[in-house]
Amino acid sequence: MEQQRVALVTGANRGLGFEISRQLAAAGLRVVTAARELRPAEKAAASMPDGRGVPLRLDVRDTRRIPVAVAEVLDDLGRIDVLVNNAGILIDATESISEVPEGVVRDTLATNVFGPLLMIQAVMPAMRRQAYGRIVNMASTLGSFADITDPESPYAVVDSPAYRLSKGALNLLTVLAARELSGKDILVNSACPGWVRTDMGSDRAPVAVEDGADTPVWLATLPSGGPTGGFFKERAPVPW
Repeated sequence: MEQQRVALVTGANRGLGFEISRQLAAAGLRVVTAARELRPAEKAAASMPDGRGVPLRLDVRDTRRIPVAVAEVLDDLGRIDVLVNNAGILIDATESISEVPEGVVRDTLATNVFGPLLMIQAVMPAMRRQAYGRIVNMASTLGSFADITDPESPYAVVDSPAYRLSKGALNLLTVLAARELSGKDILVNSACPGWVRTDMGSDRAPVAVEDGADTPVWLATLPSGGPTGGFFKERAPVPW
């Protein structure tokens, strides 16, 4: 009998991360709901369908904690089949590139780039042993070179330089990881969920959280031979 697949979702205690976790659990996966503090992780895990949630304390900014946390999951569940790098911050919504403080850039990159990089490095050996893996990086249109150079883009008025830098770097990380794993059944892709109604996206966002989770969940459950090294929105490729 095939073992139940295990997904690890960072920032799973609320918003998009919680909904991605819920949809993965509904699809039959065991879902590790990772959050910076244990209590929110436990609350999220308890809300997963059919008791498929497993809590995990994990702050992706804690570089020493990441390999320990991944080892805990592997010791407990024996495998990690899916990694969704969902945890992220946007703390420079009103800044320009000439004004954004160095600390804001550092904090943003620590969460949005270095965290996902270290998470990928931590799960990759297990995925290689299993000869299976799905890695989804939660990117954004704001990290697209094609979009930022388009004066007609609806996002042309948005600066957020630290966030844009981080999501552009995250997209490049996707390509680098996919290239290293080429020819294996480990698929690495970026997903843009759109402007989603979450604490980060605000109540003004047009996309329901259920719809924003659809593309990441689709990428997390791709069949063998599916796309890798791509950037997707609404299940369709979008320009880098």
